[in-house]
Amino acid sequence: MKKKWAVISTWKMSLQGNAKAADLLQKGSTAAEAILSGIHCIEDEPSYHSVGYGGLPDRNGRVLTDAGFMDGDTLNYGAVGALEGFRSPADIACSLAQRSANNFLAGPGAAEYAESHGFEKRNNLTPESYARYLEEKDKHEHLKAYQEHDTVCFIALDSRGTIAVSTSTSGLFLKENGRLGDTPMVGCGFYADSKKGGAACTGFGEEIAKGVLAYRVTQLMADGHSAMDAAQKAVDELTAELTERKGSCEQLCLICMDKDGNFGAGANSPFPFVYACEGEEPVLYLLEPGKSLRQVRPEDITID
Repeated sequence: MKKKWAVISTWKMSLQGNAKAADLLQKGSTAAEAILSGIHCIEDEPSYHSVGYGGLPDRNGRVLTDAGFMDGDTLNYGAVGALEGFRSPADIACSLAQRSANNFLAGPGAAEYAESHGFEKRNNLTPESYARYLEEKDKHEHLKAYQEHDTVCFIALDSRGTIAVSTSTSGLFLKENGRLGDTPMVGCGFYADSKKGGAACTGFGEEIAKGVLAYRVTQLMADGHSAMDAAQKAVDELTAELTERKGSCEQLCLICMDKDGNFGAGANSPFPFVYACEGEEPVLYLLEPGKSLRQVRPEDITID
């Protein structure tokens, strides 16, 4: 069924941002405006330690952020990686999508671009996140997704028929200096095509990148699979492939939306997400592999 507008986002922490994005879409805002507004709610909230302000630092005690943005009409994308000292990496990624080249900038180059274009600066390391760093910096031997990070992802369809997607994260806690996961990698962590749909991923970035997962699920929708079937099929196939090849697969989760605004989600571990559309308030869902998708209350789940 074709929706006039719709928005989907990852994790319980996106409830407020999803509601804000839904309100904007209802009022006629573009998909880009809506998803960036939703992501700002998470980037600015210090109690979420996987995105923006209050993000957990790398091994050197620095909060380095990554983000991606894609316009499904033009297929233009922008991304930043290992960016330090700015309020919204998602905004900067969106700005880079307006360029014809040099769309993915990392490290000092990304910071130079952001400063020269007047983006708001901010030290994202809070006393709480630094205290956690000092307490645990010598304890970690093997990092796992979700224990230390959750990427926030938003996908929206607006009343013009445009699909846009954006992602934002501070990455793995105690990651190596300069490490990039799937979040800023087009086709891996995010993809949007208004003629096919869009997808965005969260989980263990190194695993997600091996399957070019966001593009994979978008193409499955284009091939005729429903959004829900495409999402779980993509996750199941990559999980099986990596398990066969190396004996295991880390956590993979994704959200997607077809060109008509219908939602999908796939995961190989418990995964909450939020969806809203015209006539439907934001609803928090919990996807548990092997079980039915169900609506839940925020207090019913402990995963942010």
